[in-house]
Amino acid sequence: MHETTLLLIEVGALLLVLSLLGRLAGRFGISPIPLYLLAGLAVGHGGFFPLDASHDFFEVGAEIGVILLLAMLGLEYSPTELVRNLRQARVAGLLDGALNALPGAAFALLLGWGPVAAVTLAGVTWVSSSGVVAKVLRDLRRLGNRETPVILSVLVIEDLAMAFYLPVLSALVIGQGLLQGATTVVIAVSVVLVILLAALRFGKVLSRLFPANSPEPLLLGVLGLTMLVAGLADQASVSAAVGAFLVGIAISGQVAHNATVVLAPLRDLFATVFFVFFGIATDPADLVPALLPALALAIITMGTKTLSGYLAAKRAGIGVPGRWRTGFALTPRGEFSIVIAGLAGGVEPRLAPLATAYVLITVVSGPLLARIPDSAWFKTAVRNRRIAAESRSESLSA
Repeated sequence: MHETTLLLIEVGALLLVLSLLGRLAGRFGISPIPLYLLAGLAVGHGGFFPLDASHDFFEVGAEIGVILLLAMLGLEYSPTELVRNLRQARVAGLLDGALNALPGAAFALLLGWGPVAAVTLAGVTWVSSSGVVAKVLRDLRRLGNRETPVILSVLVIEDLAMAFYLPVLSALVIGQGLLQGATTVVIAVSVVLVILLAALRFGKVLSRLFPANSPEPLLLGVLGLTMLVAGLADQASVSAAVGAFLVGIAISGQVAHNATVVLAPLRDLFATVFFVFFGIATDPADLVPALLPALALAIITMGTKTLSGYLAAKRAGIGVPGRWRTGFALTPRGEFSIVIAGLAGGVEPRLAPLATAYVLITVVSGPLLARIPDSAWFKTAVRNRRIAAESRSESLSA
């Protein structure tokens, strides 16, 4: 059979299955992300129905999915809102890094993997998945919630920190000298600053380039610019996701609103492809010996991530339910964690399977945890605790 024909058959069949899984998830009121991951595992290397012809399609589609998720998150906020949120969340970002990176580093050292592996695993456990968190917020209709800017601020701080972290890790892995490693970091940080300054100073000018009321040119222009900047950022050792997010921030007004409308179907398609490819790229046989240590690490760091998110929301003046929503929403790790583990795979061969199992556990459980604050029993527990606290306060005052 011709390869193109086989690709069409594989992609078409899998998309139909994903449609059914999405409908099933909607019927039971759960996030479809875990089902998409399981579908990817079933058709990946070592799965029940391995797909060969469409592998490259899903790999490229996954990259586009992350870019679109972050670009459309950026479209929700203006440059001034971004700067204000970053200033307000800088302490929360430092706390987030300390609480979540240190357990990963300590875990690697306890396993006897050495300092480079410790730096690597620290990054794996530190960074939340912007793609998964963005989809969870959208699926649960929380983009307008008071705690959402706090969540996005933490994500942006983490993504921007990767501009420093990834070049440093690359230098450690390949044994670069101090001067060469420092040069790589300076270039990466300079690119981020240039993109951010362009977004702040020339955002309105940039928005005028696109016709707000012409859907086709608007779609092509915004999508083209987003992918171009994301690619240039990635070429400069900066996250493509950071570049895409800053493009979204730079576009404002009616152009941003209409771009959200025309890009939404593409985002949904390629975001689904991202989660499926994550499963496709994972060999189930490699996960078995890593499951128990990955589960232990996931329990520890989902707890620390929930704590750091809770404290960040508390500092921002968010109520108790919103604090829990913030903490639980940030628990999934994803695309960055896999990239980080891949960079140092040659340093410690057991690190990549552990990171993959860890990410799968957090990606499956994170969206489920994010729904807990919306449950009736949780709301009742929070209300009863508040009433009890008020009663104690009245008793003390009396």
